[in-house]
Amino acid sequence: MSSQKLVIIHYPLVATNMTPDKETPLMKQYNAFKAKYPGAILLFRVGDFYETFGEDAIKASKILDIVLTKRANGAAAFVELAGFPHHALDNYLPKLVRAGERVAICDQLEDPKFAKGIVKRGVTELVTPGVSFNDNVLEGKKNNYLASLHFGSNQMGVAFLDVSTGEFLTAQGEQNYIEKLLQSFQPSEIIFNKKYKADFEEKFADKYNTYSLDDWVYQFDYGYEKLTRHFETNSLKGFGIENLKEGITAAGAILYYLELTEHKEIRHISAIARIAEERYVWLDRFTIRNLELIFPQQEGGVPLIDILDKTVTPMGARLMRKWVVMPLKDKNEVEERHQIVHFFVENEEDRENLLKYLRPIGDLERLISKVSVGRINPREMLQLKRALKSILPIKNLLANSKTQSQQLLKKWADKINPCEFLLEKIEAELKDDAPMVSNQGNIIRDGIYQELDELRKIAFSGKDYLAKLEAKEANRTGISSLRISYNNVFGYYLEVRNTHKDKVPNDWIRKQTLTSAERYITPELKEYEEKILTAEEKINSIEQNLYLKLVQTATEYVSYVQDNARILAMLDCLLSFAEVAVHQKYTQPQMTDSNVLNIKNGRHAVIETQLPLGEAYVPNDIFLDDESQQILVITGPNMAGKSALLRQTALIVLMAQMGSFVPAESAEIGMVDKVFTRVGASDNLARGESTFMVEMTETASILNNLSEKSLVLMDEIGRGTSTYDGISIAWSIVEYLHNHPKYRVKTLFATHYHELNELANDLPRVKNFNVAVKEVGNKVIFLRKLKEGGSEHSFGIHVAQMAGMPNQVVIRASEVLEGLEEEKMKDKNKLKIRELPKNTFQFNLFEAKDPNYNVVKEMLKKLDINTISPVEALLKLNEIKSLISNSTN
Repeated sequence: MSSQKLVIIHYPLVATNMTPDKETPLMKQYNAFKAKYPGAILLFRVGDFYETFGEDAIKASKILDIVLTKRANGAAAFVELAGFPHHALDNYLPKLVRAGERVAICDQLEDPKFAKGIVKRGVTELVTPGVSFNDNVLEGKKNNYLASLHFGSNQMGVAFLDVSTGEFLTAQGEQNYIEKLLQSFQPSEIIFNKKYKADFEEKFADKYNTYSLDDWVYQFDYGYEKLTRHFETNSLKGFGIENLKEGITAAGAILYYLELTEHKEIRHISAIARIAEERYVWLDRFTIRNLELIFPQQEGGVPLIDILDKTVTPMGARLMRKWVVMPLKDKNEVEERHQIVHFFVENEEDRENLLKYLRPIGDLERLISKVSVGRINPREMLQLKRALKSILPIKNLLANSKTQSQQLLKKWADKINPCEFLLEKIEAELKDDAPMVSNQGNIIRDGIYQELDELRKIAFSGKDYLAKLEAKEANRTGISSLRISYNNVFGYYLEVRNTHKDKVPNDWIRKQTLTSAERYITPELKEYEEKILTAEEKINSIEQNLYLKLVQTATEYVSYVQDNARILAMLDCLLSFAEVAVHQKYTQPQMTDSNVLNIKNGRHAVIETQLPLGEAYVPNDIFLDDESQQILVITGPNMAGKSALLRQTALIVLMAQMGSFVPAESAEIGMVDKVFTRVGASDNLARGESTFMVEMTETASILNNLSEKSLVLMDEIGRGTSTYDGISIAWSIVEYLHNHPKYRVKTLFATHYHELNELANDLPRVKNFNVAVKEVGNKVIFLRKLKEGGSEHSFGIHVAQMAGMPNQVVIRASEVLEGLEEEKMKDKNKLKIRELPKNTFQFNLFEAKDPNYNVVKEMLKKLDINTISPVEALLKLNEIKSLISNSTN
C-alpha cells in the first residue's frame, strides 16, 4: 500500500453519543451490533464503504493509517469517523488482526435498491487472531492455532484448533508440559476462563493475544456434550480422549468460541486427537529456545528449520515445523522415515518426478477447508482442480514400488483417493479463466445448462437476433424498409413508414404515431426485450447457483481430500529431508535401543552452512554410554567451540529422531526420550529474575525430570555467581549426575572451571576432554578439535586481546592473573587480593608484561651494530616499529 493516507468523502452519520430519541434508524442499528460485540472493532458496511465510528475509528485510523474525520448531523454531537472502500477489505483486515484486534464484519444482507426502510444487516464473521480463513491474515508455512487453556484442580487442560485446516488437538498435564506445548505450537490467540485471569497473567505474562470467557463455558459436562454433539457420537472413546477431563473441557470451549465468532460451518473439523506425550521426545521450552529449532535467539540468526525445510507445499512446511519440535521416540517409526528418505536419496529420478507433481498442488489442506465452509472462490476452485490433477500421477508413482524399502510408499498410495469424479466435474463445468468472485458471471462453461446458453446468446448476440427478427418480419409483411430500433420510453419497436402502413399485420400493436411513420411492438419482440434486459442479471444468478452446486458436490469429498493432504504433507517432508541430505552430504544414522551415542565426524547443521566461502567446518567425534563414558567434562578457552559442540550433538540426535539424515560421517544413536539443555545466558530481568536465578531454575528443572534415556547438555553452569560458588555448584551437579541412584544419564558438561578435571580421578564414568588450541607466539589459534584430557588455561586474556580490548587493559589483566596464580601456588587457602601487584598507571613504550617487550629485548641483544649494514638496520628498525604499533593499539 502507498504511504499516502486514504481520504474518505461520503455522507455524514449521526453521532453514537446521541440520546436514543435522536438516533437515526441507521445508528440504532449500528449501536445494537456494537453492543453485541463490545470487544471488537465493528466494520459497518454502508454503501460501498466499511465504516468505523467513535473509539473504533480512532483505533482503526492509527493501525490502518487512514484519515480520521468528524461528521455531524444537524444538532447532533460530532462523532469520529474512519472508513475504507469495501473492495479493500482484504488489504485492511489483516492489519487489524495482526495488531491483535478482534474484528466484527457487519455486511448488508439485502440489495439497498429493494430495501424498504433501513437496509437489513448482520455480522457475517468475527475475525480474531486465532480464527480466520483470510489468506492475507494466515501464514502459508505456519499453522494459525487458537488455543484454549483450562485451569483444572490438579492439572491444566489445553486444546489447539487451526480452523483453516480443521486440525483439532487436546492434551492435559502439569504446568511445565502445557507451557512446552504452547511454545511448540505458538498459538495466535489463547482463550481461558476469566475467573483465572490473574493466574494466566502470572504464568504467561503478556506473550499472547487473549480473550476470556465466562466460567460456565469451562465446565466438563458442557464441553463433553459440545464435542459429542459436533462429532455426532455417543462418547469420545473413538478419539482416544475419553479420560482427558481437563482436555475435553478446554476443547469444548473452543467450539463455543467458534459459535461466538459466527463460525457455524465447521464440518471440516471432523476429528479430535490427543497429543500423545509418550510418543514424542520431551523437549522443554528452554531446550527448544536454546537449540534454536524454530526461532533464532539473535536477530539475523538462522534456526534449524531454515536448514531442514525445503518443502514445496504449505501443508508440508507446516508439518515440518511439528516434526522439528516433536521428534519421535518410537524406533520403528523413525526407521520407517529413514528408509523412505534413503530411497529418495538413492533414486534421484523418482525424487524429482514427485517434486514436479507436488509443486503445483499448493495449499490443498486449506483449500478443502474453504470448500467445507462455503468460502472457496472460483479461482481457488481452479487451484483445487490443479491439485487433484497432480494427485493421480503421485499415487501411480508411489504404487509402482518394487523394493522392500518402498512398501511403505505403497501403503500411502493405497490411501490416496484421486477424487476423479470431482476432478472431472470441475474440469467440465468451470471455465479456465473464471474470476475471483462468484457473482459476476463468466464462471460456467457453455453446454452445461441450456437456459444459461440461451441467455448468453441473447445477452451477447443480441444484434444478430434482432437482425434475424427484422428480416423475418420484413419478409412476412413485404415491408422492405422495416427497421427495429430502441428508446428508453418504449424499449424495442418496429418502425414502418406511412407508405407501407397498410401492410402492417393485425398482431402488431401500435405504440406511437409520427409524422411520416408509425411504431409498433409485437409479443415476440416484447418477450425478447424482457429477456435481453434481464439476461445479464439472470446469467449471474444462474451461474452463481450452478457454482454453489459445484461447491456442494466438492463438500462430499472433504474427508478424502483432507486425508490426501496429510499424506502429501508427509511425503513433502521426507522429500525435503532427502534433498537436504543430498546437498549437505548427510548420512543415515543407525538407530538402536541401547544407551550408546557414537558420532563420528559430526558437524553443526546450521553453522556449516553459514561459514565463509572456502572455510571448512571442523568435525568432531562424540562417544557416550552408561558403562564407561557417561559424562564428558569439556574444558577449553572461550570461542573455541564448546557450545557449538554441545548444540551439534543435540541437533544430530534430534534430527535422527525426526526422521532426517544427519551431518556426520556415521552415527549410532541409542533412542533418547528427553533432551535437556542449559546453554547460554537468558536473563529475565523484566520479571525480576537474574541470569543466575534463571540458570539455576532451568538446571533444577533438568535434575528433577531425568530418565534413563535422557541426553543432558550443560554449558558453563555456575558462571552467573562467584567463582567458588560456581565451582561448587558445577562440581556437585556432575557428582549428582554420575551417582544418581536410578539413571546413568548421558551428559556433556562444558565448563571454564578447570578444577572439575579432578572429578575424573574419583568418578569412573567421568572423562575429561578439551577443545584444542595452538599458541603461536602471543597468539591463540582455535583448532576446534575435541581431544582427550583436560585443559589448563582458558586463554580469556588472549580472547580479550583478539576482541580489540585496549592493550593497557590486557597487560594489567596479565599482571593480575600472574599474581593470582603465584599466590595460589603459595597457599591455596590464603589467596589475598591486596597482595597482588599494584597498577602504576605508568604507560611506557613497552609495559613490563607486554609480550612484545621480551621479543624486542632479545632482538636488540643479538644485534651486532658493528657489522650490520644500513639496509639491515632499517629492516630491523621497521620490525621493531611494527611491534611497538601492535603494543599501543
